[in-house]
This record gives sequence, C-alpha cells and structure tokens, in this order.
Amino acid sequence: MLFPTVEFAAFFALIFGLSWSVAAWPTLRKWVLVLASFFFYGWWDYRFVALLFNCTVVNYMFGIWIDRTVHERTRKAILITAVTANLAVLVYFKYTGFFLATLSDILAQFGMVGAVKVFEVVLPVGVSFYTFQGISYVVDIYRRDMRAIDSPLDLLLFKSFFPQLVAGPIVRASEFVPQLSPEHTTTEIRATRALILIGVGLLKKVILANYLSTDLVSPVFSSPREYGTIDMILASYGYAIQIYCDFSAYTDMAIGFALLLGYEFPTNFNQPYRAESLQDFWRRWHISLSTFLRDYLYIPLGGSKQGKWKTYRNLMITMVLGGLWHGAAWNFVIWGVLHGAGLAVERLSGELLRRGKKPGPKYRANPWKIIATFHFVCLTWIFFNAESFSTAIEFLESFGNTEITAKMLTPLSLILISVGMMTQFVPGDWLDTMEQRLYRIPLPLQATGLAALVVMVTAFSPGALAPFIYFKF
Repeated sequence: MLFPTVEFAAFFALIFGLSWSVAAWPTLRKWVLVLASFFFYGWWDYRFVALLFNCTVVNYMFGIWIDRTVHERTRKAILITAVTANLAVLVYFKYTGFFLATLSDILAQFGMVGAVKVFEVVLPVGVSFYTFQGISYVVDIYRRDMRAIDSPLDLLLFKSFFPQLVAGPIVRASEFVPQLSPEHTTTEIRATRALILIGVGLLKKVILANYLSTDLVSPVFSSPREYGTIDMILASYGYAIQIYCDFSAYTDMAIGFALLLGYEFPTNFNQPYRAESLQDFWRRWHISLSTFLRDYLYIPLGGSKQGKWKTYRNLMITMVLGGLWHGAAWNFVIWGVLHGAGLAVERLSGELLRRGKKPGPKYRANPWKIIATFHFVCLTWIFFNAESFSTAIEFLESFGNTEITAKMLTPLSLILISVGMMTQFVPGDWLDTMEQRLYRIPLPLQATGLAALVVMVTAFSPGALAPFIYFKF
C-alpha cells in the first residue's frame, strides 16, 4: 500500500476519522492505531505480521528485564542477548543469501562446486527499520536514558505505527512514547504543516523521482555501454536527485501523516546537497540513520576519543556496516568503504590544515567545497545504485565513451535535475514560512488545494508508481 495511491488515501481517511472520533478514550485510540498499523503491514505480506508482533514482544520483555535488574554485569549480559536477538532477525532475512553465495564462491575456488546450497530468503518490508528501533530501545534502557515501557500497548504502537513502519524515519522510543502519555494528549492538529509536507512529498516522488527514474536513470544504469560520456554524467546527477526526492518524499509524507494523527517525528533530511563536507552531508542525509550509527555504533566503538588512528578505524567500521545495512552486496560494501575513507581523509586533512592556524572569523559557505562534496557523493551513488560491483565498474568505464552522441540530453532531464538542485538552496526555514502564510487560509480550502494537487500530479505522472527506493532496505 504505497502512500500516493487511492488505496492508501481510502485507508488513511478511514483511520483518520476513526482515531479522532475516539480521541476521548486514549486506550481505545491506541488500539485503533495498532490494529490499523498491523493491517497496513499485513497488506504488504500477511506472513510477516507475526514477525513484527514477536519482535515487539521480545523487546518488551528484554526492556522490562534490563530495567528491573540492578547488577551491572547481568544488565550487560541481558543487553547483549537482546541486541543479538534483534540482529539475528535482520541477519537471517537480509544476509543469508549473500553469505551462502559468498561461501559457495570461495569453496568453488577449491573445486568444491555446489558444496553449499544457495537459497534466497524473502525480505520482510521494513525489517531493517523496526529491528534498529528495537536495538535503540533496549540500549537506551541499559544506558538509563529512559525507563522501560510498562504498557505493552504503547510499545506495540511505537513499533508498528504505520507512517514510519516500512521506510522510516527511525523514530526512537524516547521521542515517540512520551507523546502517548495522558499529559501529552492533544486535540490540536498541525494540519497546515502536514498538508504542505504531503503535497511537497507527492511532487518530489511522483514527478521528480519517477520521471528521472523512467526517462534517464534506469535506462542508462541498465545498459551503460550504450551511452556516452554526457549521458553518464546526466545519469549520475539524475540518480543523486532521484534518490533524494524519492526517500525524502517518503519521510515528508510520513511526517505529514503522523502530524494529522497528532504525533511528531524528527526531521530526516536537511538539504544534504548543500553540504560543504562529508561530515556535514551525514548531518543532513537520512538523519535518523546517521545519528543511530553515531550513537549506537561509532561512539560505543570509541568514537574520536582513542587517538586518531582508532578514530579512522571507527569511521571505516561504521560506514562499512552502514553500507551493509542498505543491502547484502559488495557494491554496498564499496559504497561504505568510500564514505568511510572519505570521512577519514577529510578529518586528517582538516587536522593538518588547522595546525598552527589561529581561530579566525566564521566564513561564509564555500561553493567549491559544496561542489566537491556533491561530486564525491554522486560518485559513491554509482556503487549504491548499481545491481552489482561489476555493473558499477562497467558504468564508470562508460564515462570514456566520448564518441557516442548524447541520447538523454533533453529539456525535461535538465529541468528535473535543476529543480531538484534548487530545492537544496531555498531558505532553510521555508517550511515554517509556508506554514505561517497558509495557516490563515480556511482548512477546507487547504484540503481542497491538496486534492487539486493530487489530481494534477496524477494527470502528469509518467505511469505506474514505482515503489519507494528504501522499501528494499
């Protein structure tokens, strides 16, 4: 059930009306949202509803156990068991096929062809997101950053809440669960902000991302040998805009739908292509994942407090595992290696440049740094989007096809890429400004405007709506 579809519109309209009609009974409202969320998840594949439920129950029990245990060594042992249980689910469903295929290839080098039976495991949609939620929950309890959730219903709603269930953002219990308390109960809906986010998300996904995918990115990436240098450059830029528009569109709409139901999610994107460094890029891109990797992997490894070489090691481990989180393939490993190496080199060069220099006044944005960072990110996206490592190498080699005439250099592709880049340099407070300006317009008129936008976007869409890119992660 994709967000920009008639099925989801009908589903959300029903749940919106039903949930607010029982707002005077908070427990009943929670049950409505939980049942709706499990129905939403079951729409994708009913076989995995039990998996989501069982993961929630396991994390509930471990959370209570950790919270009520006094002895530190025992608490740590319980934590390790809880994290292992969450990772076991992720590893089995996401990496079994990859590990078996790799082992089979290694054994084949020694003449043992077919010694390992390779099989694929069906990947449950959203499993990467809700297992990471489970990990953050038990770790935060262990660190005493929060108490265990006593109400199983509250934890069920936190883990299954449908706006963020299948593709994030990775909402933490400490951010969401306090909003379920009776003291936080509100009847106010930030409808204007929600409608803006949903409308912008529709435009980014249905128009920008889909047209770039169908008319530029997919044709070139699927057969790079057939295209020349200019087309390769265009496709590289095109995919950078496509993945940003596709993923940020989902989180825009997720945040908007959550707001309509009375809950707030953290921002997940902040104009990442205006970043002046890779470190700045990761503060702006998929913020919920980058902060998760920082707080639950990089810092526990030692962060930057154990000397520079261990800092570089920690950066590399964090980014390689971040790459593997996105997919069980060597091209994702290379993507992580490139970002880890880039962050390490960036940190080292920054330390060398700062030696002997006195602190000066804060400088303005450096366009050359923005350009360099953007092109490095575009290079790494080639490995991210390629079907395999060999396909990525084939794509890179095709940049040398200078004799092939450009086929994809069209006004539409240039306009889409340009508009996508322009979104990175509008004022950072654009959402607040729009909300303030549109707030005085009567809400029915705002809703009518969104409905008109939906009709227009549908009329100009390139055809069947493609699934969001991050659904496969």
